[in-house]
Amino acid sequence: MGSLTKLASNSFLVLGRAGMDLYPDPPGTGIEQATRFVSHLGGSSANIAAGLCRHGAAASLVTCVSDDAIGRFALNQLDHYGIDREFVRGVGGEFRNSLALSESRLEGHQTVIYRNGAADFQMSLEDVERPDYSNYSALITTGTVLAAEPSRSAAFHAFERARAAGIPLIFDVDYRPYSWESAQEASQVYSRAGEMSDIIIGNDDEFGFMAGGYDKGLAMAKSLAAGGERIAIYKMGENGSVTFSQAGEFKTSIYPVDALKPVGAGDAFLAGFVASATAGHDLQTCVSRGAASAAIVVTRVGCAPAMPTTQELDIFIASHPGPSTN
Repeated sequence: MGSLTKLASNSFLVLGRAGMDLYPDPPGTGIEQATRFVSHLGGSSANIAAGLCRHGAAASLVTCVSDDAIGRFALNQLDHYGIDREFVRGVGGEFRNSLALSESRLEGHQTVIYRNGAADFQMSLEDVERPDYSNYSALITTGTVLAAEPSRSAAFHAFERARAAGIPLIFDVDYRPYSWESAQEASQVYSRAGEMSDIIIGNDDEFGFMAGGYDKGLAMAKSLAAGGERIAIYKMGENGSVTFSQAGEFKTSIYPVDALKPVGAGDAFLAGFVASATAGHDLQTCVSRGAASAAIVVTRVGCAPAMPTTQELDIFIASHPGPSTN
């Protein structure tokens, strides 16, 4: 696959937020009953970067964090996972880091996210101008960066910088309705981003949303991969995924596990998929290893700390029935 062969090195530039996640402790406790919480690094882009680092990759994050204790927590956590934060800028005033309270349980699961005045939306053109894109094998981002200005314009400028440097853009749709002014605006912006991307990953709801109807999402994913080197991965939860590329299409099922929680799977899938691509695996194997990464993460507390190492991923795959592809 053309987009995969360009992932020659093991260094990635990641756009998007880093924040704090709080989990009621012990696992299984509801937020309403909680008397104590454990804290972890949060934010989809930071989680992906942590997952890549756990696989031995180098990941540099481009974002903004609040100039306060929560922002400093995020910075300390980036250091803990080995994520380069040279391009992370602190912002003052009333801007705040994202904060998520998420339960480690399946039945009645609740996640409550605070995103008012989000610091990461202050990412500017100057922020994305700082990295030398030619030093990286790909630019990775999630759709959250596109939800507000000046982050949206900065992200699209970063896309152009990546294109000029000849590195692929890997885009996880990651649609969060609460971050957008309107669904129509989000659909238009995401469609633009999808057309600029080399690898686009989303679930059935997200592709359906972009296409203007759930029943049109699969066709949209297929059309995005038609006539070029673009790869589109259409995820369907417990029903697995369908991958489209110039070589055709194939379906991959999931690794069945006893899940502890429903969150973190998408970030783990992307990290596992990309790390496997840089290791030289073919497209079907990359998708299968991404599915295995997702299966591991939903059995553990947290998102960033739940990301598997390459060794853990290999052990899991060797000891679990593999997903089928057809």
